[in-house]
This record gives sequence, structure tokens and C-alpha cells, in this order.
Amino acid sequence: MDDAQRTADFTAYVMAREQSLARLAYLLTGNRDAAEDLVQNALAKVYRSWHRVQASELPDAYVRRILVNESNSRWRALLRRHESPSSHVLEVLDPPAATGLDPAASMDLWNHVQSLPARQRAAIVLRYYEDLSEAQTAEVLGCSVGTVKSHTSRAITALRTRMSEATA
Repeated sequence: MDDAQRTADFTAYVMAREQSLARLAYLLTGNRDAAEDLVQNALAKVYRSWHRVQASELPDAYVRRILVNESNSRWRALLRRHESPSSHVLEVLDPPAATGLDPAASMDLWNHVQSLPARQRAAIVLRYYEDLSEAQTAEVLGCSVGTVKSHTSRAITALRTRMSEATA
């Protein structure tokens, strides 16, 4: 595949998936600017190995894995970076509204999700927002299914406790 075709294929993929990737990044980071940086860094890595990503059975899973890995290690990147904040390249949507909750309760839930430890937050986002199975979530996070269950259980327990304390 020549460079022009590779670039065209990659561009088409990004155009089709940019909103979904931006939402996932926002849910992982809880911050619009960090989400934009996360997506940009992840897509740069994806582009470098686009021939492998495109040939894989599940390119979205590959890209999600890169996003999660980048999110988990972004503090190292922040220590190395000395660049100025970029302009808004991707439009990141507001956090999703939880089904069955009024908007205020939905924002309360989102604020509590943001306060979870990174691995628990990633497990919750991948399981319930991205609607991945436990096995798929384990693959993306690079851990066992049991670890996903543990992170998810602890996160749900913490969310229930925080939500009940907030309404009390």
C-alpha cells in the first residue's frame, strides 16, 4: 500500500470514529483538553502502525487499547511535554446523560465517576458506556477478567455510597 492510500484509509477511519474516540477519551480523563491531547497522541501512534491496525479483526479494540494505555500513562507525557495547549481539533461532547436520571443527578453521577481511581473509571467507562463485555474490557485494560470484575464491583460500590451520601 502506498503512502497516499494509507493516509486516505487512515483519514477515513478517523472521520468515521472521531466523535466516539473523543467521547471515550473524555470519559477516561474527565477533562476536555486532556481528552483532546489523549486522542491526538493515540491517533499518532495508530497512524504509525496503521497497516497492522487496519489488518486486525477489530481495529476499534486496538485503538481503544491505545487510548486506555495513553490515559494510564499520560502523567509521564505531561512531565516530558513543554508544548502549549493545542486548539480544539475535535469537538468533545458533554458527558452522557444516565438513562432514567434527571440532568442534575446525571451530572452528580458523572462527578462521582470522575473521582474514581483511573483503573476503576476505565473499567466502568468501557463496560457501561462502551458496552464492552468483561473479556473485551480485560483485553483493552491488559488485565484478567477477574480484575475487571473487581474494579467494576469496587467502582459501583463507591458510586452507590457516594450517590446515597449526596442525596442524604
